Amino acid sequence: MHVGNAFAALQCQQWALSNKAALLLRIEDIDFTRCRSEYTQSIIEDLQWLDITWHGEIRQQSKHLACYQEALMQLQERELIYPCFCTRKHIQQEIKLMGLAPHEEDMHDAYPGICRNILISERQQRMQHEAFAWRLDVKKSSEVLPKPIYWLDEQGKQHHVQPEALGDMVIARKDIGISYHLAVVVDDALQGITDVIRGEDLQSSTAIHRLLQALLKLPSPTYQHHRLILDIQGKRLAKRNHSTTIKSLREAGISAQTLRSFLLQKDATWSFPYDASTQSIVQQLGSRA
Repeated sequence: MHVGNAFAALQCQQWALSNKAALLLRIEDIDFTRCRSEYTQSIIEDLQWLDITWHGEIRQQSKHLACYQEALMQLQERELIYPCFCTRKHIQQEIKLMGLAPHEEDMHDAYPGICRNILISERQQRMQHEAFAWRLDVKKSSEVLPKPIYWLDEQGKQHHVQPEALGDMVIARKDIGISYHLAVVVDDALQGITDVIRGEDLQSSTAIHRLLQALLKLPSPTYQHHRLILDIQGKRLAKRNHSTTIKSLREAGISAQTLRSFLLQKDATWSFPYDASTQSIVQQLGSRA
């Protein structure tokens, strides 16, 4: 866990305490190419050190793959998904040719429907020897859904979902199986989740989840998207940006209460340069919390 993860966990805990709700812990470890048991244990240790407790057993997604496969089969039987054989490079080349994405950073989200209309006979043949992903046919899905589709926030406000704006997202891959999007909507339903509290960077995912819930006839929780804690450059904290880990802070001697107090301040910002030593961060936190 890094500081951004701790901030998000504390937002969930504070909301649960304020609303007398049960806080649940789910380990989303379906990507076996990146997830390890030692990482799971480290997360649990960091949460316990932060004095974040949860109700009931931890749900570990890697132990419930059959549930997700069943949901995928439902979509497959209704012909709402199709196999996509495109590599990322192929998709990017096609997008450039079609002039669909002027900004390079947007290209990973766009998909121009290259494999959507491949004949069934060709699909079946290629699936025997080519790697593929399952994509949701959003146009076909929209035709079978009741209108309108929306999700509710904490204030009861309706946020309408425009399926055509989402694109044909990947919901399963041959190498790692089920995607995050499909797994979480199944889990939310099976666990009886009533409220989801998560960062504002996941608001676009909420529209995808609401679409999948409608297709699978699953209940929809209420959603709240909290602000993100930002770094000195105004960017969200992330592992790829080498954000400060909880383990490094506790090993350097900071107390859990000091870190909690700092992160729970109304306008908390992680305004420490990337090259700052952990020890100097600990010293400054002690004086600022």
